[in-house]
Amino acid sequence: MSDSTPPLPATPAETPAAKAGPSNLRLRVIWGVIGAALLLGSVWFSPFTFGLFFAFVQAVMLWEFYRMMRAGGYAPATWLGIGVGLLLFITASEGYLTSPVSGDTEDGIHFMNANPFGLLIISSVVCGTLLPLVLLVREMKHWPSAKQPFVNAATTVFGLLYITLPMTMLHLIAFSKDESKYEYSYDYRRIFALLFLIWASDIGAYAAGKTFGKHKMAPKISPGKTWEGWAGGFLMTLIVGWAIGFMLPDLPLTHRLVAAGVVAVFAPLGDLAESMLKRSVGVKDSGSIMPGHGGLLDRFDAFLLVLPVLALLQLLAG
Repeated sequence: MSDSTPPLPATPAETPAAKAGPSNLRLRVIWGVIGAALLLGSVWFSPFTFGLFFAFVQAVMLWEFYRMMRAGGYAPATWLGIGVGLLLFITASEGYLTSPVSGDTEDGIHFMNANPFGLLIISSVVCGTLLPLVLLVREMKHWPSAKQPFVNAATTVFGLLYITLPMTMLHLIAFSKDESKYEYSYDYRRIFALLFLIWASDIGAYAAGKTFGKHKMAPKISPGKTWEGWAGGFLMTLIVGWAIGFMLPDLPLTHRLVAAGVVAVFAPLGDLAESMLKRSVGVKDSGSIMPGHGGLLDRFDAFLLVLPVLALLQLLAG
């Protein structure tokens, strides 16, 4: 005869423990390695994979920016902004991949072929003329349900100025004139050098801040940043600026140290600017595409202030 007594409920000690997921640190390491491998591999493999990778990166950064603006109560034209951003980035890539160093510039076709930014300039003029009209028509269509029509339009345009314009300037770093072949040559080592400098600034600031940090740099924006950390990041960046001479022996030491100084100053400012953006709309991370790391805007925020300055210095230096 079977025992009809109902079984006793399992005690907490007898209940099987839920399978523990990976720790936050482990997630950060795993996704950090995956992200670094994709980044370095795409940059190293070819100019086409470089262009595709960063076109995707800047599109996601734009999406994250517009998502945060929506969290703050604004209504940017997300997909229109992303589409324009991709158009501008791809035309810059196309310009460098197909342009000779010199050529007849008597007509528009030769102008585009001879100038790597020819297609980008023309695309920018067209977009700059049509985009405000399209945005205003969009706001009229949704008025009055969508408040702040001009702020919404301005937010869409600002995303392109804040993200797409600086990221497009990566091409100025990645490509250089090759007079012997009458074309622009892609050199992955220059992008590697930029990445190493930015990572050195970040790592040096973190290590020095943890060890010596006492004086807050911008406590209302980023309480963890200290002047001691910034000084450590500056020193580490200068050391790496000297060391990349082994990778780029043709690049003069003064150029490397100036680039290192630019990164050491403007990379932390880029991080602070994005931190202020997130605090202003009440979000912790720009996105969740990389578990443990947040969004791509969190990972590439330093680029947004570093690249315009480096590109300007490169243009001035010829």
